[in-house]
This record gives sequence, structure tokens and C-alpha cells, in this order.
Amino acid sequence: MNEPEIFDRVNALSEEEERLYQDAGDGQGLGSAESERLRAINVELDRCYDLLHQRAARRAAGQNPDEAAVRRAEVVEQYQQ
Repeated sequence: MNEPEIFDRVNALSEEEERLYQDAGDGQGLGSAESERLRAINVELDRCYDLLHQRAARRAAGQNPDEAAVRRAEVVEQYQQ
């Protein structure tokens, strides 16, 4: 994916995340399916941001940013904050 595609994905996921939070604000909270979806969205957002960082690092190092690859969720979620 290139940057515009990644940003489109981030925006779509962020909009879905916002809808879930708005739905939770009705006093009922999130059900288990919605909570699980929210967790999945957060993981996917982490993967997108990781890919953007990889592309920027490759570009800064004079390498081809198109050689950056989406990492598995298990890898990205193990990063230290």
C-alpha cells in the first residue's frame, strides 16, 4: 500500500472507531461484539501506523518505501510504548 491508501484505511477505521464510541455513549456501553471490534480496529490502526513508519524510514535511508510490508498483528502489538 502507498501512503494515500494507508491514510484512507486509517480514516475509515477511525470513523468506525468513533461510531462505536458514540454508540457506547447512549448509556448502554459496548457489548462484547463491539468491544472485540474496537480491539481489532486498534490493532489494525497500529499496523497501519507501523507501515507508515517503515515507509518513512526506508525513504529516509534512501531505500524504496514500496518494499515496506505490513507486519503481523502479533509483531506490532509486542512493541514497547
